[in-house]
Amino acid sequence: MQDRLLSQVPLFAELPPDRIRELAQMCRRRTYQRGETIFHKGDPASGLYVITDGQVKIVLPSETGEEALLAVLEPGDFFGELALFDGQPRSATVVAVKRAEALLLPRDDFLGFVARNPEVAIALFAVLSRRLRATDELIEDAVFLDVPGRLAKRLLDLAARHGRQTDQGIEIDIKLTQQDLAAMVGATRESVNKHLGWMRDRRLLLLDRQRIILLRPDELRKRIYY
Repeated sequence: MQDRLLSQVPLFAELPPDRIRELAQMCRRRTYQRGETIFHKGDPASGLYVITDGQVKIVLPSETGEEALLAVLEPGDFFGELALFDGQPRSATVVAVKRAEALLLPRDDFLGFVARNPEVAIALFAVLSRRLRATDELIEDAVFLDVPGRLAKRLLDLAARHGRQTDQGIEIDIKLTQQDLAAMVGATRESVNKHLGWMRDRRLLLLDRQRIILLRPDELRKRIYY
């Protein structure tokens, strides 16, 4: 079972079956309930997590209790990779958005496996590079885009990653509160509420509790300008 799950993870897709089986023997299965914290920022590094079911969110907490929502990850995604290499404490907090299952690859075992299989290291570096570029883009957005622009861009990004086509439009297939969106774009909930209302009134999107459907994504994209 774990062999099949790992073979579907892009990070390990190029490995032959015997290497997948070796990797599967290292894994420890973990289950987390909705709202459960998988680890906190500052916790010791224990290993790499590969999501096999459910969703988790990556957040950066502040000393005042607020948080920045960096990403929502789904099956096939992985997290906890930074601490694998430097052994430093966790750089962010990870929370289960809904019931989630993951495979934990202990740090020492995984580093030994990577040393024996350098193609994994190459794939891992490629993913790290993409995530670093995404971080650079977030910084650029925070500097050059206003709140409506950041909100529109994030909604389009979420639709591209988590969207599914419906008769009405593209539904973002994750549950998001206005506070979640505010944490994603670095704004207050009140500001996000106001701009979502503006977009709803102009039939750019449809709001239904925690469900968001993009009705006219091309028009929404026009809200983004540097």
